[in-house]
Amino acid sequence: MVRSPITVSKFRNTFFGWWAVWALLQGLLIYGYGYPFEIAAIDSIVTNILMLAACWMVTNILRFYMPEKDRKWYILFLSIILSLMVTSAAKWILGYAYTDKFSPGYSLFLSNSFCIRLCIAFLLIGCMTIICVLWYTVEEEQVNRQRKEDAERLSRDAELYKLRQQLQPHFLFNSLNSISALISSQPEQARKMIYQLSDFLRATLRKEEEQWVKMEEELQTLELYLDIEKVRFGHRLTTFIEKDNACLQMQLPPMLLQPVMENAIKFGLYDTTDVVTISMFITKENDYLKVVVKNPFDLETSTPKRGTGFGLNSVKRRLYLLFARNDLVETEAEDHIFTTSIRIPQQG
Repeated sequence: MVRSPITVSKFRNTFFGWWAVWALLQGLLIYGYGYPFEIAAIDSIVTNILMLAACWMVTNILRFYMPEKDRKWYILFLSIILSLMVTSAAKWILGYAYTDKFSPGYSLFLSNSFCIRLCIAFLLIGCMTIICVLWYTVEEEQVNRQRKEDAERLSRDAELYKLRQQLQPHFLFNSLNSISALISSQPEQARKMIYQLSDFLRATLRKEEEQWVKMEEELQTLELYLDIEKVRFGHRLTTFIEKDNACLQMQLPPMLLQPVMENAIKFGLYDTTDVVTISMFITKENDYLKVVVKNPFDLETSTPKRGTGFGLNSVKRRLYLLFARNDLVETEAEDHIFTTSIRIPQQG
């Protein structure tokens, strides 16, 4: 429900302040025609109380019913009807209270000034009607905009949650397949991997409700993930992480680095039996946290140019949903090195 302008103290104080000035001027004007001060005051008070009541009716009518664009005549009709009602009621009340017996010539004054009073009432009530139309139109637009923003935010949060939930099964199935393969040939390694997987899942569950984490926490979770992958690939996988200590307190969305490293491992190790080093460089670039991941790839067997897979696509989508920008993730393939660069704007 939109707010009435009368409920806003700043508008209410200004409105009644100017109306009091007008009521005073009206009383002085009638007094200037030679009528007693009592009659001038009562005339002004009665007339303006009736007009204030009409304005109050306008604010409530338009609050609950705003005519469509093709029915704006309703506003003019409403102003005319209320003006006639106010002027007629004022004439009847004042004429009944002050007959010619008590105030000679006052009834004639009421009749002669009826048209002027009607025009003034129409002007004041019409102005209030226009103010209410503009006020409620703006209020309704703000309410609709807020409702739309809330719906978009809920939709965005739901999609972000869905993306984060998709990452765990994707990684979990790969890990379980590796554990299954190690059980018969290397049971100790399989047991170690189960413990590491348990630690990793426990750490990620703690972050489910967090939208932002410090880089230091994210790196701890990433190390758990890399420990699991090193058990899977043995001596074939080595990692190198170079970080600026000033970046450890900077923030990023949780579980953002894991799919990037998974993508690097996929393109770096899946099509080779050689030892592969995955490098990560974490720096601060102006107001951005910058993460660069480099992995080797074979032009003949890898396909980084034809697609970056679910991992990087999920990272791009998450950053777009958070910042509405498509330029925060960049990839480059050159000299058998595939480079992924991520820039994360810092909040506040």
